[in-house]
Amino acid sequence: MERRKFLTGAAAGATGMALAAPAVAQERVELNIVSTWPRDFPGLGTSAQRLAARIETLSDGAIKVNYFAAGERVKAFDSFDEVASGNSQAYIAADYYWVGKDPAFAYFTAVPFGMTVDEWNAWILYSGGQELWDKVSGEFGLKAWPCGATGTQAGGWFAKEINGPEDFKGLKMRIPGLGGTVMSKLGVSTISLPGGQIYENLVSGAIDATEWVGPYNDYFMKFYEVTKYYYTSGMHEPNANLAFGMNASWWSGLSDHHKAVIEAACKEENNNMFSEIQARNGEYLQKLIEEQGVQVASYNEDIWDAFGEAAAEVFEETRAKSALAAEVDDAFQKALREIGQSMALMQGQFTAQRNRVLGLDEG
Repeated sequence: MERRKFLTGAAAGATGMALAAPAVAQERVELNIVSTWPRDFPGLGTSAQRLAARIETLSDGAIKVNYFAAGERVKAFDSFDEVASGNSQAYIAADYYWVGKDPAFAYFTAVPFGMTVDEWNAWILYSGGQELWDKVSGEFGLKAWPCGATGTQAGGWFAKEINGPEDFKGLKMRIPGLGGTVMSKLGVSTISLPGGQIYENLVSGAIDATEWVGPYNDYFMKFYEVTKYYYTSGMHEPNANLAFGMNASWWSGLSDHHKAVIEAACKEENNNMFSEIQARNGEYLQKLIEEQGVQVASYNEDIWDAFGEAAAEVFEETRAKSALAAEVDDAFQKALREIGQSMALMQGQFTAQRNRVLGLDEG
């Protein structure tokens, strides 16, 4: 190429770049995110903050993100209305907090005896779950993406041993979602509280039992200062996936690039949060036992059977309350059996035999 032609072309390219800059600047959007978690809350709060920062980074500054932890802009449980109204553009929360709006929301966080994280992600991404989530959220002017997962959660913290279903009667327990409804069938008075208020309610006696997440997250909540009996795997939250819920009108007005950035950041954090919690649970379970004297126990089969009977009632009642919930439950249960069966025969069977051979199931 002749030098003159090269320089002319270079000059034209530079001019084009200079003209493009204002157009890029005009595409900058502001994203106010409200969260149901306190600031710097280990696991849940730090994941939300990481996601907020990642959206801005991936967009190369085209999306200006302002993150507000619970109570900094609105109260934790006011996040839904804040975003649906358009006052803020997005929330990070567990969508089962909104079962009062429609019980169908429970299926997009966790339901009793439901899907594990792997199963739920498969349903959402490849078996129609996202389309149903869009339908439910769309009824309230929202659009949601998965943005985190805790994995199977612990059964909870109690001041006394739970030796049978009858030991639940009369307890005041913090447990949200359909899992809480199952517990109420066993005589529990259930209370829904945001994470930042659980400890003070335990100390005051307003509640005498609680579930939260698992060893890593629970360690920092200091529930062990009030209750010492810690029950492993519960029926209530086999996966506990979280939602990045956006105002649908705001979302629809974004460019394809902005949408792709947000979706990519959410999917990245969906994996990161789950991996982080699994990596840390073992370490913090030992800390709870060795440093705090926590007594770790498991529900017996009589309790699991009672949970199962109560859960069957809850699902029937839930379906009767909402046509959307019935539609989602049909699809959820079908996917659970299709995906769950194959995973049980492959991953589940391997895990059970590995744990038996290596003694990992001996505690």
